[in-house]
Amino acid sequence: MTVDQAAKLIIQGEVVAFPTETVYGLGADAKNPEAISKIYSLKGRPSDNPLIVHLSDTAQAEDFAELISADAKKLMAEFWPGPLTLILKKKPEVLDAVTSGLSTVALRIPDHPVALQLIRKTGPLVAPSANKSGRPSPTNADHVRQDFGNKFPVLDGGQTRVGLESTVLDISSRPYTILRPGKCSDKELSQVIDADIRYDLKKSGKPKSPGIKYSHYKPMAEVKWFHDDLKKYPQSSLLLSHDQKISGFDHHIHYDHDYNRMARELYDQFRNADLQKRTHVLIEPLPEQETDPIIRALKNRIEKAVSH
Repeated sequence: MTVDQAAKLIIQGEVVAFPTETVYGLGADAKNPEAISKIYSLKGRPSDNPLIVHLSDTAQAEDFAELISADAKKLMAEFWPGPLTLILKKKPEVLDAVTSGLSTVALRIPDHPVALQLIRKTGPLVAPSANKSGRPSPTNADHVRQDFGNKFPVLDGGQTRVGLESTVLDISSRPYTILRPGKCSDKELSQVIDADIRYDLKKSGKPKSPGIKYSHYKPMAEVKWFHDDLKKYPQSSLLLSHDQKISGFDHHIHYDHDYNRMARELYDQFRNADLQKRTHVLIEPLPEQETDPIIRALKNRIEKAVSH
């Protein structure tokens, strides 16, 4: 499928999967309520789970945000295009289907040439991850087809570069809070705007960001953090480690402290475990000292997939 073909479908009110630098998204016209309802139906997505609006340039933010503060402008200038979603007070005309009835709207510009080409042709798109709700997010076109079938319209942009969803920063009120960790860290963000930024990852209440309240990212295989209890798991389990090299498992991937590669491949490993009918995915606990923001994001995604 070409960008022009994808754009034509979206303009006609259809839904098309497209790549970003984080994961593949299900794109629909952000100003078309019927198209947006198709996304919720396709995904089986809870109606109180808001969507992120994907833009192609900063000026488009003015169509959705009631006020773009000096801090917001600084963050947009520094991190857009990129894996940072900003939550701002919305304009009254922004559809409730986009925001789940909240007074805020989530915005970002993806850092992927195919995504930007598409959005320039269609205008802003809502684009949750292109998977059935609760499943691991897709990081290549085949993952999308696994969930929606071979005939589903997918704009193939290859493997995504980051592999985990964007950082979501709520700057609609103070203190500014990260609601979903990603590639952009609190330290990087606070250096740009000279403000304290907190993490608030609790599940209670009405979610202002995707990836908070509901079970996410889960394969059918049971996901477990492992410690010293590996003997109780089958040798056919998929084992992912970053520090220890472990013998006795047929399918062991050692990342040797390359957490960015681990993030890039995590959802692919989850999906491969299911395709290979493995019953368990065992993951070595990640380091307490989070030397790279992707470690916190990895912990967050794995913890949401872990079977407790």
